[in-house]
Amino acid sequence: MAQQTTVLITGCSPGGIGHALAMEFHKRGCHVIATARRPGVLRELGAMGMSTLQLDVTDQASVDACRDETAALTGGRLDMLVNNAGRMSVMPALDQDLDDAKAVFEANLFGTMRMCRAFGSLLMRARGLIINESSLGCTVCPPFYSVYSSAKAALIAYSRSLRRELRPLDVRVMVVVVGCVESAIWENPASRTDLPPDSLYQPARDVFRRAQASDEFLRSTLADVFAAKLVTAALRGEGRLGGWVGGSPDWLWEGAYVGLGRLCMALPWGFSDLVSFVMCNGNRMTRLIREAAAAKLKTA
Repeated sequence: MAQQTTVLITGCSPGGIGHALAMEFHKRGCHVIATARRPGVLRELGAMGMSTLQLDVTDQASVDACRDETAALTGGRLDMLVNNAGRMSVMPALDQDLDDAKAVFEANLFGTMRMCRAFGSLLMRARGLIINESSLGCTVCPPFYSVYSSAKAALIAYSRSLRRELRPLDVRVMVVVVGCVESAIWENPASRTDLPPDSLYQPARDVFRRAQASDEFLRSTLADVFAAKLVTAALRGEGRLGGWVGGSPDWLWEGAYVGLGRLCMALPWGFSDLVSFVMCNGNRMTRLIREAAAAKLKTA
């Protein structure tokens, strides 16, 4: 009898991508270990037969405790680690609170690093797969997303080096570039912070608010549709010829607008600057700010 595939997913709160992934892996017959900072939100998944654990990826003690509990559940091995937990931030770079910026990097980058370090031995025993979720934002780099986009870009660089380091240890690394996908991450208060009263971008605050609510204006892929595609790719396994044929891909681009992101990566950077400028009402933002600056000079 084949051993059940074990999958640990971070950030499984209802309404998010992690929750949809937990449901899909469970549907495919995997032993899912769903985690969240507040374990109470995982009751539904636990009632379905999944294992549920408390986990705060920004807290080393919490990560270590989760690893030990996982080892007890799985016999000391883990087939897949899905680093989904993250934090959003939408704010002009000149107005960005540095403590908030550090929190974004803690959740999106350093949290993933903690998980990979802590769960390395469990993954090695299973010849496992690490799945790190980056974002389309680090290819298009829209205004007001400087901190979030840079954290996700750093995650890609980290994952590429990690992949090469873990290959001799028979652990694979898949990077998922996530496009626009319906997710409760947009409901986090950190995504809806107001501009400071003295912000230079106050004249264009309607452009800023639209950027904050881009999930309401842009087409998004349903979370369960996204999850089905990711899970299908993840369950392909090691493949043949060292993973070059038939295995889980090193890169997966899924979600709305990922085709545009791939085009931005293939063409000179100026193209992605133009795309970002047009999509985010750059002309209107520039005009409003310059008009306000000119009016201030006249009254000075």
